[in-house]
Amino acid sequence: MTHDMSTYHYVDSTLRDGSHAVDHDVTPEFCREVVAGLVAAGVRNIEVGHGAGLGGSSLLMGLGRTENVDLFDAAASVIGDATLYTMLIPGMGVMDDLREAADHGVGGVRVTTHVTEADVCLQHIALGRELGLHTMGFLMMTHMAPPEVVAEQARMMEEAGAQVVYLADSAGHMLESEVMDRVAAVRGTVSCDVGIHAHNNLGLAVADSLAAMRAGATFIDGSLAGLGAGAGNNPGDVFATVARRMGIDLGLDEFALMDVAEDVVRPAMTSPQIIDRASLTIGYAGVYGSFLHKALEVGKRYGVEPREILLEAGRRRAVGGQEDMLEEIALEFSERGLTGSAARAGAR
Repeated sequence: MTHDMSTYHYVDSTLRDGSHAVDHDVTPEFCREVVAGLVAAGVRNIEVGHGAGLGGSSLLMGLGRTENVDLFDAAASVIGDATLYTMLIPGMGVMDDLREAADHGVGGVRVTTHVTEADVCLQHIALGRELGLHTMGFLMMTHMAPPEVVAEQARMMEEAGAQVVYLADSAGHMLESEVMDRVAAVRGTVSCDVGIHAHNNLGLAVADSLAAMRAGATFIDGSLAGLGAGAGNNPGDVFATVARRMGIDLGLDEFALMDVAEDVVRPAMTSPQIIDRASLTIGYAGVYGSFLHKALEVGKRYGVEPREILLEAGRRRAVGGQEDMLEEIALEFSERGLTGSAARAGAR
């Protein structure tokens, strides 16, 4: 059975979430090349900017090589009539950042909070609508709240003006059934569209995205070659190919996506986007995907196995913006002489 492509909307986040995977070293030239390739492949929604969004460039989150507005200008120069999106996490970015982004070609915003903190972003959602942007609410770490709580947070975002509410599996932790339960709960509570942003730490990003669609999600995120935090995002080139085999027409040229992924994105990767023991641990422990590089860095500095740092961060229920907790854990384990598997045993 063939599904009408108008049912679903693919959003590519190679140039936003992928920023985490290349230490935020994204140039305007690379941005233009990727956007041009995505547009040629039929992608209509493209997210650009620092991995942590507007105002995200910092010592804590990682300094960006290029200012967000310069990336927006580069993208806008080749994006045609597709929509340029960016992310705003209240507290990192401010409302004036969003106004500035709109002046540089941004036509959509994903206003982002932790899954239980939608109340902090309601005025930012309202501003997005006031500026005429396609405005999404974006709930991170949705595995950390039960379906009924996720649904209530989504309702708050919709009432503030969100036209789409996204469920982000920021840790790549959820199984298909867990994704479907949450999407179905949100779908039964809001009248706006529902989106899914999957990470691949357990190797389930494509399957989870398809499961979300079965439960009623109509916006689906991906990135070329999976470029993103942790083990990466739903790999858009793979997802488009699987969708085609299933008879789901997303309006995308999967072969063109493969070419941009292979010829443009993979050569820019600082390391392969693979499920190694650290990124797999992120999925297992339910830890924010962007913690990966910080865990590797502090683990090396303090002589502590990064996997043990991530497991402890999971036990402490660390969330986005608490990257400094990883250094505290590494220092604590180092001072106690807990390295390798001894850290795991000593922390119990």
